[in-house]
Amino acid sequence: MNTSNIIAVAALSILTAAAAHAQGFEPVQPLKIAGSRAQVDAEAAAAARRGNVYGDVMASPLTTRPSLLDRASVRAQAVAAAHSPNQNVDRRAFANSELPPQFEKSPQRPDR
Repeated sequence: MNTSNIIAVAALSILTAAAAHAQGFEPVQPLKIAGSRAQVDAEAAAAARRGNVYGDVMASPLTTRPSLLDRASVRAQAVAAAHSPNQNVDRRAFANSELPPQFEKSPQRPDR
């Protein structure tokens, strides 16, 4: 019984190899150069100028909104936030995700 299975598997593998060979499979195709180096450089530069034609976002100029605060007040807010005792406090670090009372006095960042 075991010998007949081995013979059947060998015959099947020979038939499979013969079928693959009959299809004329060529795994490596030779490189075909379409033009001169200068022509390829020109095409590459033109493609780079077109940008990402497959992108999903339309290219638009950057727009800015003027700030309602002056530079000094923005700097003062940044310094105050940097010196805040709960600057790096994460609720998940405490039991039941509750901050101790000493950290509740300063306003929390919106992402915490």
